[in-house]
Amino acid sequence: MEQPIVGYHRDEEDHWVAELRCGHNQHVRHDPPWTSRPWVITPEGRLSMLGYRLNCKKCDAGAPPDHDNGTPPQHNGHAQQGRDRGESQ
Repeated sequence: MEQPIVGYHRDEEDHWVAELRCGHNQHVRHDPPWTSRPWVITPEGRLSMLGYRLNCKKCDAGAPPDHDNGTPPQHNGHAQQGRDRGESQ
């Protein structure tokens, strides 16, 4: 089931994770040649993809949400930008 991206955060290994409207999280790595997502490496690229729909396999499987979809995600595209510029986390 396709779900829109509503925010982003980094996991414990510093990889980007998209937060989907359904409450599930999905990694959005840029690891050529297998996955080409150059938009994930810049704040502007991630911001431009807010609202973009990703196929959520967790929804298809009926998995419970990773976070409460009744509240805003912990980090959105705007909040994450400052951390990209080398500011402290």
